Amino acid sequence: MKKIAQASMSYTILGLVSGIFYREFTKMNEFTGVTQLSVLHTHLLVLGMFFFLIVLLLEKSFHLSKEKNFKKFYILYNSGLGLTVLMMIIRGSMQVLGKGEHAAISGMAGLGHIILSIGLFFFFQSLLSAVKKAEAIEQ
Repeated sequence: MKKIAQASMSYTILGLVSGIFYREFTKMNEFTGVTQLSVLHTHLLVLGMFFFLIVLLLEKSFHLSKEKNFKKFYILYNSGLGLTVLMMIIRGSMQVLGKGEHAAISGMAGLGHIILSIGLFFFFQSLLSAVKKAEAIEQ
């Protein structure tokens, strides 16, 4: 449970720092347009902090971490989210600096989303298995 709580706290810190970075980086470069940096804060807080707070509650109720696919979920989800966020930072910074779009960034962001989705698949496998075990114990 501690690992899940620490993940949530880490994403909270990253989310708050990304909001400050967005504000200061755009101000420093006198940028007033649209950039990926503007949604980075929200992505980190929702997909990171809030998601892992929910996982923490589910862990308390169903002992998800004991499921065989939980470790796969944890590694893949965090890796996918990390890659996706990194690509958002790179794309957003390039937008602020007036650099062109690169297909490689889109490709890597897509890969991050795919890894994140596979992680979610393992999360739901773990959750459904844990719920099934809990129901069997209740009967």
